[in-house]
Amino acid sequence: MSGKAKEILQMDLYGLLGIESTATTKEIKKAYRQKALTCHPDKNPDNPKAAELFHQLSQALEVLTDAAAKAAYDKICAAKKQAEERTRKLDDKRKKIKLDLEARERRAESETQEEVQNTRTLEEEIARLREEGSRQLEEEQRLIREQIQREKEAQQTEGYTQRVSGVERCSKSNVTPKLKLKWKCKKEDETNGGYSQDILFRLLQKYGDVLNVIVSNKKKGSAVVEFATVRAAELAVKNECGLSENPLKIAWLEGQPAVVTTAAQPGQFVSSQYSLTNERDYESVVMMKMRQAAERQKLIEQMQRDDDEDS
Repeated sequence: MSGKAKEILQMDLYGLLGIESTATTKEIKKAYRQKALTCHPDKNPDNPKAAELFHQLSQALEVLTDAAAKAAYDKICAAKKQAEERTRKLDDKRKKIKLDLEARERRAESETQEEVQNTRTLEEEIARLREEGSRQLEEEQRLIREQIQREKEAQQTEGYTQRVSGVERCSKSNVTPKLKLKWKCKKEDETNGGYSQDILFRLLQKYGDVLNVIVSNKKKGSAVVEFATVRAAELAVKNECGLSENPLKIAWLEGQPAVVTTAAQPGQFVSSQYSLTNERDYESVVMMKMRQAAERQKLIEQMQRDDDEDS
């Protein structure tokens, strides 16, 4: 038995995530995010126990979100529970009967062979996961890093008051930067001009964290990308050309930063992205996140209406 398989068998993966064995993949991911956010190494740089717990949670996610690995793990757990139940029911009288003892020995031998086979199956599934890489784990950890980054940005923007030439305006930090992508594509082209969600993601993620890539199903040669930061969106607009055989046309859809040309007075703090007024109450982080979610939904609905008009 490999060291990794032994380590996993010593843990209660469901108890670690705080879920039942009947939990769906969606429930497993949700539980992982909630647990992992509290013990992520970026939030606990000086706590080795937090790093160890984060590692265990990652192992639990790898096994429980893979159907074959989960089935092998569940089979071993079920066999252990059955053996414990049989042992509990045994009384002194049955232990003294020779025939029962011999039967139990034969049964134990058979169960040992089954356990060896089950363990071997789990080891093979774990080895496969290690070779193929766990996209589930990478995606969940990417989402956690993005959420931590957004929390840091929200904390940094709170309380800032800005004035430019005596004119005050409210911050629009609740709007995430979005770009409109277009390229040449014929209606009958099943390859969509050579672009897919994965290809666009790989082309754009080098400029910064990409929150969403929405490729239109009805309108060929069209997509919308949402970045985590304005800087990343600016770099993509200025530098990305797409595939050489079918270049991209990139334009701002939402969240383009305003250009500040007037110098600030001494002692004033000026930012091209944020400007908050003293007269208005600062919006809470909760309201920001609610408006961000509404804005994303509005964008998706607008794309669907555009598709219906074009079709």
